[in-house]
This record gives sequence, C-alpha cells and structure tokens, in this order.
Amino acid sequence: MAGKFPEVQGGGSLILAWQVKGRHVLVVGGGEVAAGRILNLLNADALVTVICPSSGLNPEVRHRVTQKQVAHVDRVFEPTDLELINLPTVPLTTGAPDMVLVAIDDPAASSQIWKLCKKLRIPANIADVPPECDFYFGSVHRDGPLQIMVSTNGKGPRLAAAIRKFIAGQLPKGVGNAIERIGILRAKLREQAPEIEQGPKRMKWMSRVSDSYSWDDMCGLSEEDMINLLTFYADNKVPTIGTLKAMRGGVDSEAIDVFDGAFGFCVGC
Repeated sequence: MAGKFPEVQGGGSLILAWQVKGRHVLVVGGGEVAAGRILNLLNADALVTVICPSSGLNPEVRHRVTQKQVAHVDRVFEPTDLELINLPTVPLTTGAPDMVLVAIDDPAASSQIWKLCKKLRIPANIADVPPECDFYFGSVHRDGPLQIMVSTNGKGPRLAAAIRKFIAGQLPKGVGNAIERIGILRAKLREQAPEIEQGPKRMKWMSRVSDSYSWDDMCGLSEEDMINLLTFYADNKVPTIGTLKAMRGGVDSEAIDVFDGAFGFCVGC
C-alpha cells in the first residue's frame, strides 16, 4: 500500500498565493531591495507603510512616496511602529501591520525587529537572513493574471532567477491573455449557474473548455463567442472553435451544417 502514495520530501516550503489586498504591510528600509519588495506589494494591492529616513530612500522608493503610492515615516524604526494605528502622518495605514518586511544594512537592528515580530506573532521577512524569515520571496514571472514563482528556499536566489527565465521562455505566446479570457468566461458561467450544487458541473465543464481549445483560440474568444459558448453548458457540451465562429452574427448552432468526415460514393449508378 505504501508504494501507492507520494513520498514525503521534507525541507520544502508551503508555496501559497498570499492575498494581501487591503492589508497593511510595513517595510523597514528604502534601498534597492526595499524598492523591489514595495513593487511586489503594490502589485498585490497592499497598503504599504515605509519607515526610513528620507536620506536613505533610493529614487524608486522616493517616487512611490512622492506619488503617494505608499505612506512614509521619515525616521528609523521604533518598536512602537508594530502597533501603528492611524497615525496622522501616515494616512494610508489601517492599524497594526499584518506583515513586516525588513531591508536594512544593520544585522543587529534587523534581528531585533525579527524578535519583536515573533513576540507579536506578525509574519516577517528579514532580507538575506533565511533563518529569520517566515516566508521567502521567490523569482516571479508575471503575465497578466499568470504568476509563476520559483523558490530555492533561500539557498540560491540567482539560480531561481535563471530557472524562472528558462520557464518563461517555454510558455506559449499570449498565455496571460488566454487566462484572462477564461477567467471572464468563468465569471459569466457563475452568473448563469450560481447554485452551489452546480459547482462540480461548472468545474468539469470549464476543464473541458480549457482542454478543448488552443491558447490562440482562447485569446480570440469575443464577448459574443462566450455568450454562444455558454448556451452549450446546460447540455454539458463543448463545441468546436469552428462551430463558435460559425455562430457569430446570430446563427443558431442547430442551423450549422458541421462536416462529420464521412463521404458517400455512388459507383455505376
């Protein structure tokens, strides 16, 4: 029986897509590493507070501050910063931080912040100090809704970047746009069949749709194509892309003469 189950491979990380939209994240530091962290957070729609003297802000972080994309506390970190609650000078904050990212060139201060976070049970990441990280930042490829992260569990960030570039080079052209179109179709299907008991059928039908069309086909799905495609859901069918194209302009699917590959011959009639 044991041979039928996957072997446990310890030493890994639990890779998750952490939803930080609307969450308050504290970034300590304003250099190049902090700039990368801040961009990742803003891309995930987090509310970001940066604690760093103005003299330590690099051009990118300074731009984020100037454009009011992040809140800025112009001084070094203080322990009470882990209890921030709507400071008048930090209008974007919504309370104590849900996450802390430290990117400063001071190992002793970084470790102290780590210990404070542990005491308050706030998830934290101390740049370049794997033992003092609740989570790691992998090398990420982004194409619209598609995100692929490569992690070496803190052992080889440069190698992770190389592997990420290799994987990105193997992906079909337009894959991000195709995923976007399928996401829109899923939302429309949920509106059409919102009942909880429809869940299994929705999932299986969407899987068949994804398996039936090429990336280019999915990229080319128009609003009209999606509406026509959804008419096949009730019968749990998935039409060919040719059928969908033939239905454009209001043509009913039953009126389409689909060639089935059969030929008839009459010899000597």
